[in-house]
Amino acid sequence: MIDLKKEQEASLAREPYKYSLAAKFFFFSMDLVTGKKTTLSKAKLLESLASIPYRAWENRQYRRLTCKYQDEEIVNNANKIMFWGREAQDNEYWHLLVINEKMKEDGMKNAWYLTPMVSCTMIGTWVIISRTLALFNISRAFLFNAEFEDHAEHIYAKFVQENPELDSQPVKSELVKKYGDFRSWGDVFRRIGLDERDHRNKSFVYCGRPEDVVKYEGMPEVH
Repeated sequence: MIDLKKEQEASLAREPYKYSLAAKFFFFSMDLVTGKKTTLSKAKLLESLASIPYRAWENRQYRRLTCKYQDEEIVNNANKIMFWGREAQDNEYWHLLVINEKMKEDGMKNAWYLTPMVSCTMIGTWVIISRTLALFNISRAFLFNAEFEDHAEHIYAKFVQENPELDSQPVKSELVKKYGDFRSWGDVFRRIGLDERDHRNKSFVYCGRPEDVVKYEGMPEVH
């Protein structure tokens, strides 16, 4: 069993990764639109964006498989990235569903930036950026994703810290129970934050920075 509270505290205690200028600008732009405070609407927007890079990588790997199908090493590497990408984007989609359930439970409405016109514009822009990075510099794409996921891990850890009432709110939603068996909504968001750390770790491995992996007891194998 993973001690989710211990890992949340570890996230809070660990300094964020030293982000690139591009990542800092991206996070600044997000805060400009959504505000600095983490809300469920902001988390929902983050999760709407989070799965997009994995799909961009999958498309790139399919092209490699088609063009380099006779090279066993390339085929094996492409399949590894695709398998992980599918798993990660499914996990990010679960986060989106879970956050939406919490908002429904609390009777919360979406913030203005989640209206179709605004959110689709932001998602479309992120699709273009992700595909461009995947096409021209896949290592940089992995690194940028590691920065994104590191940022997300810290956001969720802080969100639970700033909302202690979550620990007294039991999970009643059957949909959320399919995501995992949790004592409270506080643990749900701690688990989401730990998922982001897992995505962060794998991204660092694929961009050639295994030394930046943050280990913890019970973590999945990273290779």
